[in-house]
Amino acid sequence: MLLNRLKYIIVLFALTAFLGSCKKWMDLKPNDGIIREDFWKTKEDVEASVVGCYASLLGSPSGGDTHAPAELFFLWGELRADMLASFLGTRDNEFEIMNVNTTAANTITNWRPIYRTINYCNTVLRFAPAVRGLDNTFTQEQLDAWMAEVKTLRALMYFYLVRSFKEVPLKLDPTTSDDEIVMLPKSTEEVVIAQILKDLSEAESKAVLTYGNNITDKGRITRYAVNAIQADVLLWSSNYPAAIEAANKVIDSRRFGLVQGSLGGWFNSLYVVGNSVESIFELQFNVQKLNPFYSMFAVGNKRFIAAQKVMDAVYTTDASSDTTRDIRGDGASVQASTSTIWKYVGRNYDDLRALDESYANWIFYRYADVLLIKAEALAQRANGNDLQQALDIVYNVRTRARALPATDEAPPVNDAHGVSMFILNERSREFMYEGKRWYDLLRNARRSGNLSILKDLVASTVPANMVVSAQAKMDDPYSHFFPIYEYEIQTNKQLIQNPFYR
Repeated sequence: MLLNRLKYIIVLFALTAFLGSCKKWMDLKPNDGIIREDFWKTKEDVEASVVGCYASLLGSPSGGDTHAPAELFFLWGELRADMLASFLGTRDNEFEIMNVNTTAANTITNWRPIYRTINYCNTVLRFAPAVRGLDNTFTQEQLDAWMAEVKTLRALMYFYLVRSFKEVPLKLDPTTSDDEIVMLPKSTEEVVIAQILKDLSEAESKAVLTYGNNITDKGRITRYAVNAIQADVLLWSSNYPAAIEAANKVIDSRRFGLVQGSLGGWFNSLYVVGNSVESIFELQFNVQKLNPFYSMFAVGNKRFIAAQKVMDAVYTTDASSDTTRDIRGDGASVQASTSTIWKYVGRNYDDLRALDESYANWIFYRYADVLLIKAEALAQRANGNDLQQALDIVYNVRTRARALPATDEAPPVNDAHGVSMFILNERSREFMYEGKRWYDLLRNARRSGNLSILKDLVASTVPANMVVSAQAKMDDPYSHFFPIYEYEIQTNKQLIQNPFYR
């Protein structure tokens, strides 16, 4: 089994023999000559490079990232939202974003780690096909499957970029030597989304259904991961019928299900053990490659704690019973007694992991996400009994989670807006601290120009003396996206700064 957790790390560091760092534009390039003369000769070379694309998401081979990709996925999806509170270790650049004062000097806006993974994918796409002519044991089916994996990973990386920056350079060719470095301008959101959907469409029929073992099925791209990403991108793009169709491909496969269980069973299955029946695609960490979250949430000078509203309003409590609780809340997403963000640092309901146990996986997609994507698309399409179907899905998720009656908004079945807000709020309970909250809020705000969602958000998160200014910023749609990091502006003269930050 090539892709187990140990192999991820072996390949990650082994790739430094082939891949050197380049200080020029958003690139980690192979050293000139090595990639063509000494590599790309066998199918094993190709598969090692495919695995390297996944491994790059764990962090830089040289350890030089200010923020590893998994950390960026969290920060980009949560800092601008409403479920975090600052604590003793909160950094200045994190305060900036939380207080709607982001500048182009903020290192959190440095997209270089994401483009490094994109360049790895582009490199495989360029060089892998020629290996078929050098290795007669390398089948077209194997090549197609590996190409599908890297196209999907590239699409996922661009989906993070376009939701975070709106307009980004669309780089589809690898940088493998200094001669190939090209300074690209930004592409529009529409062009980037079109390329994402093209990559996913081409990958869908070629991606494997299973690798034959559970860890690999969860840790590498399968056809179901392709469909889950498609559904999410199509929902973002307001193509609701197509989003429903993509979601149904995952649902109708009957390969996934909602994890049932006791108060601790759901948490243990999804976040302690990982790779559960609910998982579709998750980034694999282990004892040899720890995740970046322990210092963020577990140590005395932790960087973040849960916002007060998480237990007071999102999950709520039952005053009459200590054991009647939403299984996603206290002891899962958060430890209520300390406001500790628990999802990545808890060993069980009560006990904290040790530092060397900080290897909870980062979940990109799981079955509940696909269900609620479908519910949201149904609520927006709102044809026939769509709203009833959407509510049925939400209540299915809530029943599994033992959600409390206080969070049941019970919207009328003919109230499309009410159903949509119920779904948005249910997503906050289901995906707490999984890097989805800001994108959920922004998607709903953009859909109908309902900026009150974002204005209410900042009113509840920034200091009182900054509320008026922060709300005024929300009137400019470009304020909803990050600035381009100043280093990229300085080194690529083709780039034009997001107009809100000029």
